[in-house]
Amino acid sequence: MSDTRMVRFQAEATRLGYDFSGPLQIGGNYVSTLKHGGVLHISGQVPRVGSEVVVVGEAGTDVTLERAQHAAQVCAMRARVLIAQAEGSLDAVQQVLSVRVYTRSAPGFTQQSEVANAASDLLVRVLGPAGTHTRTSVGVAQLPKGAVVELDMAVAVA
Repeated sequence: MSDTRMVRFQAEATRLGYDFSGPLQIGGNYVSTLKHGGVLHISGQVPRVGSEVVVVGEAGTDVTLERAQHAAQVCAMRARVLIAQAEGSLDAVQQVLSVRVYTRSAPGFTQQSEVANAASDLLVRVLGPAGTHTRTSVGVAQLPKGAVVELDMAVAVA
């Protein structure tokens, strides 16, 4: 990672209060990243740190908007770790192309875009203009391991 991107990544990790070093767990028969035609696809990431999903529940009932936003940021940090592992550095990122954010939502919870904004803002803070992207934010009934948020993305890489 470039000094600037690495410094910003580490600052975000410190702000969130987690260490994102080491291998990331996956939960099945799939790969975390797949590169095709200059695009790196990142599998869905839940807010897992080590072996623990750090924010579980349903936005709008037992999870506040702020905690759901925190979860979205953890998911985005995990995706960045996977990019760096797959490409050797965050410097390989030319452009984040798309981000999809799924929020486990209570009936009547309509702030899925505000949850997703937390991940989008973090991507731009770390990657600068290359972090801007298209985005879809969706409310769902359930997510793996009870997570409140899951995020996937596609990134153009050098």
